[in-house]
Amino acid sequence: MIDAYYWPTPNGWKISIALEEMELPYRVVPVNISRGAQFEPEFLAISPNNRMPAIVDHDPPGGGDPVSVFETGAILIYLAEKSGRFLPTDLRGRMEVLEWLMWQMGGLGPMLGQAGHFRFYAPEQIPYAQERYNNEMLRLYGVLDRRLEGREFIAGDYSIADMACWPWIITYKRQQVNLDDFPNVKRWYKALQQRPALRRGYEVGKEFGKPTGDWDEEARKNLMAQANPGKQ
Repeated sequence: MIDAYYWPTPNGWKISIALEEMELPYRVVPVNISRGAQFEPEFLAISPNNRMPAIVDHDPPGGGDPVSVFETGAILIYLAEKSGRFLPTDLRGRMEVLEWLMWQMGGLGPMLGQAGHFRFYAPEQIPYAQERYNNEMLRLYGVLDRRLEGREFIAGDYSIADMACWPWIITYKRQQVNLDDFPNVKRWYKALQQRPALRRGYEVGKEFGKPTGDWDEEARKNLMAQANPGKQ
């Protein structure tokens, strides 16, 4: 059994989608990031960066003590290797998937996150920051659109690279991105949307609510904190 420390956000959805696609048994451990659960000592023991998601695998390959993993890229690789699915074993295919997984980790996720932050969450409007991150967001959409030209999936067959990127494209309407400007992304996004396992993963934790951008004072304190606010 895998404990999935989770909250319904694009990064959380990556892992719930992967668990559903890989048909691995798991249970959800809610981490309410707006109420500071990411700073609890029990969570920091498995995710020292105080970010969800994280997992604890109580039945790791080869047996032995439970294995904890934090950072979504590492989690996706771990789950793919455990299940033997969605990550090629041949050198070239594996590297292709890992390249695009790292592209999402280092580019698509952080830059779309910053674009959304300065547009919706920042306490004051900073036009330079909004333009900077909006332009980078659109550049990355363009990179993905070119990559998907003539391809059904990002890297060969459906893989953890697709699972990592898809949840960030969910935000396109709120980010005011016109998907018609990126027809290959639009085709890929709509096609993956029809996958039953992906849909199940996206719905995990819907009872907790989905990100709305409506932060009360406690949520702002916890989501903007650089360290445990209770220990500052």
